[in-house]
Amino acid sequence: MTNSENRKINIWIEGLQGAGKSTLLQEIVKLYPELTVCREGDYSPVELAWCAWLDKEQYEAVLNRYETISEEIKQWTVQEDDRFIIMYTRILTDIPGFHQDLEQYEIYNGRKKYTEIKDIVSTRYKAFRDTGYVFECSFLQNLTEDLILFHEKSDEEILDFYRILYDAQDKETFLIVYLYSENVEENIRIISKERSDTNGNPLWLPMMLEYLKNSPYGMHHKMEDVEDLITHLHHRQELELRIIKEIVGEQAVILKSKQWTKENLENLFIH
Repeated sequence: MTNSENRKINIWIEGLQGAGKSTLLQEIVKLYPELTVCREGDYSPVELAWCAWLDKEQYEAVLNRYETISEEIKQWTVQEDDRFIIMYTRILTDIPGFHQDLEQYEIYNGRKKYTEIKDIVSTRYKAFRDTGYVFECSFLQNLTEDLILFHEKSDEEILDFYRILYDAQDKETFLIVYLYSENVEENIRIISKERSDTNGNPLWLPMMLEYLKNSPYGMHHKMEDVEDLITHLHHRQELELRIIKEIVGEQAVILKSKQWTKENLENLFIH
């Protein structure tokens, strides 16, 4: 595929946690370096996960509250009309509570009502008309997690929402690359080991269990342990595959997690 052809498509990399999305992203970027990359926590024209989303009054209050690093905050901020998007996880600081404070301005994890989420997300998708992007977790993962765990929407309600989002896209420039996990339990074991401290103590797994347990869905279904997390991830993967099958259709490629080859990637755009 030539550089000009690359600029006419957007690649959306999706899959469960631990499926190898970041590794896949790196390999795609090596093959097609002209693509604009949006990793989790980066500014994205469609996704707001790991970013603070503020109005002008809130933004000015943050700058005043953290005056000593206000210039750095400005460097990691993108203004969209009357909103300010801060990539706060990219800011390295030893100011106590800074990241926890900025986290309150995210849109996910129950911080916005369902009607607000629908409006915010669908507005951004409808406004997005560019091409030449590769996105990590920007279409499925963060939004499906939020709709399941914090808004307790049914699969059918979530599918209806995704029909709205996908209908807003140019189908000819849209391609999902989904990493299918055959063994969710093994994924969790690997990611738990990889995301541990220097003493081998797991960091990611306890955080995920607390996230699940304290969500409205987790509390209603009394989810507390690793088996419950596995159950949830199995359900989410099944739902995401339904979204692909019933809505996205041929504009998606499903690869087995960590079993893809360079040839798979080189042939991505011949599907």
